[in-house]
Amino acid sequence: MKYPKQIRTYCPFCRSHQIHTVEKVKRRSKRTLAAGQRRFLRKLKGYGSFPRPKPDREKPTKKVDLRFRCTKCKKAHTRGEGWRVKKFELVQVS
Repeated sequence: MKYPKQIRTYCPFCRSHQIHTVEKVKRRSKRTLAAGQRRFLRKLKGYGSFPRPKPDREKPTKKVDLRFRCTKCKKAHTRGEGWRVKKFELVQVS
């Protein structure tokens, strides 16, 4: 997927639309499991296939995490969850 290096979008700090530079950020792994995930893993211990089958496979790709940095106030923000893509490239749009 190709995405522009600069994009004009809303800056929550300036409260207006400004030109932002786009940076791809390496996604961090979560340190601890959520309460629901801990409860689920505790239920999976013990008897073979009870109460539900174990997840069989991983997701095919990681989500792309983008950071938008305002050229006016130099503050950065993120937006949305991102996409699952195998190839991601930032391109200069003329």
